[in-house]
Amino acid sequence: MIRLLDIIFSFVGLVVLSPVLLLIYILIIIESKGHGFYIQERIGKNGQPFGLYKFRTMRIGADADGQLTIGKRDNRVTRIGYYLRRTKIDELPQLFNVLKGDMSLVGPRPEVRKYVNMYSDEQRRVLSVRPGITDYASIEYVNESELLEKADDPDRLYIETIMPDKIKLNMKYINHYTISEYFKIIFKTFKSLMA
Repeated sequence: MIRLLDIIFSFVGLVVLSPVLLLIYILIIIESKGHGFYIQERIGKNGQPFGLYKFRTMRIGADADGQLTIGKRDNRVTRIGYYLRRTKIDELPQLFNVLKGDMSLVGPRPEVRKYVNMYSDEQRRVLSVRPGITDYASIEYVNESELLEKADDPDRLYIETIMPDKIKLNMKYINHYTISEYFKIIFKTFKSLMA
């Protein structure tokens, strides 16, 4: 049933938002050289890699300097990229991932291989479900880049503190994998974004 809801909501979302998505794509390629989309390998259900779609918010090749972004002081991010990241609009192309079946609307945020390789056996339970666009961890850490910006060692803060806490929050959904929980997280996400 959750997969059916994902297909319906992602399809409707892509149709309704298509003019906005096209406008954002055009603005991105006008501001900086390169494509409007950025595709990054993430690890999905059962440890399978897939290409996660985002609007490109950095200059081409900027990810070679590290995969974490650190708020306002990260000069790799374009001007429009700051706005897209702050409003989470850069995540909208993941509706294509949901439609394809790589992701769900709700589920643990998919990580890059570097961090998945650090998971304990217990933490690897997050790979037992389809990853999502939003979950409790996304809501709790909506200001993650600002937290990383304040850290002397952003990577260490992420690995030792943020990532384990996010996985604990992921388990909350995995342990209550129901349609009511699915809708509860969607509504909480909208409420968080409107705040």
